[in-house]
Amino acid sequence: MIPAGKIFDPARAFCERFGLRLPILLAPMAGVPAPALSAAIARAGGMGACGALLMKPEAILGWANDQRGRSNGAFQINLWIPDPAPVRDADHEARLRAFVGKFGPEVPAEAANAAPPDFKAQCDALLSAGPAVVSSIMGVYPPEFVAKLKERNIAWFANATTVAEAKAAAEAGADAIVAQGAEAGGHRGAFDASKAEAEAIGLFALLPAILDAVKIPVIATGGIGDARGMAAAFAMGASAVQIGTGFLRTPEAGIPAAWADALGQTPPEATRLTRAFSGRAGRSIATEYVRAAAAPDVPTPAPYPVQRAITQAMRDAANKANDISRIQAWAGQSAALAQAKPAGDLIAELWRETCQRLGV
Repeated sequence: MIPAGKIFDPARAFCERFGLRLPILLAPMAGVPAPALSAAIARAGGMGACGALLMKPEAILGWANDQRGRSNGAFQINLWIPDPAPVRDADHEARLRAFVGKFGPEVPAEAANAAPPDFKAQCDALLSAGPAVVSSIMGVYPPEFVAKLKERNIAWFANATTVAEAKAAAEAGADAIVAQGAEAGGHRGAFDASKAEAEAIGLFALLPAILDAVKIPVIATGGIGDARGMAAAFAMGASAVQIGTGFLRTPEAGIPAAWADALGQTPPEATRLTRAFSGRAGRSIATEYVRAAAAPDVPTPAPYPVQRAITQAMRDAANKANDISRIQAWAGQSAALAQAKPAGDLIAELWRETCQRLGV
């Protein structure tokens, strides 16, 4: 499936190592577990993915078993590396709850106390699930967990948004770096949450710099929406590409129709980095809620996971109502390139056009 030619040497080696026919990965998206989408990508020859941030251990194990039952079994499971415990401010949170309550159900004080699943228990579940790949975002795994991965021959893909992060991940034992450009939809993977906006580097500045800095495979992600972006990434030396927003309009993704429709009409300048949904910087469509939350007289978002807990009821209500004005509508800057067609057909088309553009 991969043509001969030096330009695809890194991709060919990558696919041979991980049992893929195509060097195309689904981005792990915690808000879009989409088992049908992951399975479709894997059946088409790429690698599926699960963003397991919000999943309890039994759900992680169930997801992995489901994928093995209806795909080639090639998938990654992703976790966030936990931030330090957030600094709480009751008065500030009260003002935030009042603001968010204008867009959805009233937010009770205790809602802000909700916490993600236990990280260590999730890591244990990853080891039990035994995927080909685990991946990380927001930092690096603890050394003892990395050692257990290597004992089980499970590869580790580490998301990096800067050269310094990529070097740190390689030194910590990562098997590949996922170079995430600032164009990416959803959360920025910055190791230091306070630097996510200041160190927002575009993919095609970041990718060659990371390729020069590390000696392990580098996967390009962020703003890749069609064969032009894919061809550019492979021409620079990427071993694979990872796509998130570009697959969200496929029927297998199963996101709310209002979100899927909006993606196809969103130019790059209509997306915005915001902390208003989770407390962590992420790129979203600039919806009514996102714009309102950026107003100077509105309380700044609480840190993760407090802000995420405060907005949970609003986001749930928005999804149920198919209301784009307050849906957590993550979107990369190339959102308008996303196509509403079956994932298997789309990935085959993207690969065919990429090869044509590269003349192979």
